[in-house]
Amino acid sequence: MAQVLEFKLPDLGEGLTEAEIVRWLVEVGDVVAIDQPVVEVETAKAMVEVPCPYGGVVTARFGEEGSELPVGAPLLTVAVGATEAPASPAPSTSSASSASSAGTPAAEEPSAGSESGSGSGNVLVGYGTGAPAARRRRIRPERVGTSAAPAPAPAPVVEHEPVPVAVPAAAGEVNGRQGPVAVVSPLVRRLARQHEIDLRRLAGSGPDGLILRADVDSAIRRAEEAARAQTRTTADGPVVAEAPTAGAAAPAAAAERIPLRGVRGAVADKLSRSRSEIPDATCWVDADATELMAARAAMNAASGPSGGPKVSVLALLARICAAALARYPELNSTVDTAAREIVRLPGVHLGFAAQTERGLVVPVVRDAHTRNAESIGAEIARLTELARTGKLSPAQLTGGTFTLNNYGVFGVDGSTPIINHPEAAMLGVGRIMPKPWVHNGELAVRQVVQLSLTFDHRVCDGGTAGGFLRYVADCVEQPAVLLRTL
Repeated sequence: MAQVLEFKLPDLGEGLTEAEIVRWLVEVGDVVAIDQPVVEVETAKAMVEVPCPYGGVVTARFGEEGSELPVGAPLLTVAVGATEAPASPAPSTSSASSASSAGTPAAEEPSAGSESGSGSGNVLVGYGTGAPAARRRRIRPERVGTSAAPAPAPAPVVEHEPVPVAVPAAAGEVNGRQGPVAVVSPLVRRLARQHEIDLRRLAGSGPDGLILRADVDSAIRRAEEAARAQTRTTADGPVVAEAPTAGAAAPAAAAERIPLRGVRGAVADKLSRSRSEIPDATCWVDADATELMAARAAMNAASGPSGGPKVSVLALLARICAAALARYPELNSTVDTAAREIVRLPGVHLGFAAQTERGLVVPVVRDAHTRNAESIGAEIARLTELARTGKLSPAQLTGGTFTLNNYGVFGVDGSTPIINHPEAAMLGVGRIMPKPWVHNGELAVRQVVQLSLTFDHRVCDGGTAGGFLRYVADCVEQPAVLLRTL
């Protein structure tokens, strides 16, 4: 006998509590295999394809594309094949009600020894798909000699079937309905509570009258417009709007509101926290990068036409930063504010800012202090491609100890970078361009770059920060200086 199992949105790690549905990969009625990706979601960290731990037929999906679901909310239901264990009778009305209110599926999961209930054994951060814990087996009434009325057949599950949420109803019928209001998303209910919207007064635009977030947003706008109209009244009565005269200015368009969520919301939170917690300072210097560019050209020429990937300027700067952090470890640290301690970190995990269609992300090159320029360049290229396709994992976006920000690709010379909390410093690199420069006592046209270092003044003083920046500039101007530390 087939059983309908509910798959909930798993904990995707790194403290994430919700995710936005970007694209469904299956339809209701599709047959899915164990560990087959069924939905693509976007979290505050990355785009993730979520695999389903069950194999069977998809009977329902919860959530439209573009909507947000909290961790633990139902994602979809799957009808799995017959099990070896005897089927359990349908729960009573009271037990079914309590199961629904607890957010658990009415159908009991297969036993550990059943074929359909055996999970894949794989783990997507925060949840496992192995065999479930031992459960008490229910016994059929006829097997113990008691008589009981046959249990009613479970109602068929349809796509976007709403999860009824009991809302105290006023006497009579509301919007042509009586009883509970159909709201599938806890986020929709929370949004309605925050703006004091009575869900009983809304007519849902979703399937079977399901109330969607768009319905609540529309109700909020109507309430705001009514409040603005109310403020226009005076003691003498309402203000009568005059007909527009010829040549009168058209009414101003309404401002566009863009939600801060997903990657953009995570970046906003981190930058705000950085500005509020870290007493940062910035120092900068112009450097003659002519010799660095010549050294890079020589490296790539020596590799030949098929001698491997080219070494990028960013890779060379990353290697220089790793060497500078070995000399000035104060900047490869973080501050434990609760313990009032500076924590110096043993390894350099170098983040680099990457602009993508989804916003600014900072992939992390692990153990940059153990890599050469070619290895760092290859890893930067790999992570950049993953960033562009939205396939970076949360682990690849966290754990950095120092960040390199090459904003010169946008055609600007300088900036005051905001530290990537909870790190202690960030090096910004402007564009490299020909400028007049005094070289060997004579005026010449050289390739000049501006370097900016923003640092946490709690971990070091200006002398240390200046020494770090000066060492980086010296390596840029005379790459041979770097050979002394390799």
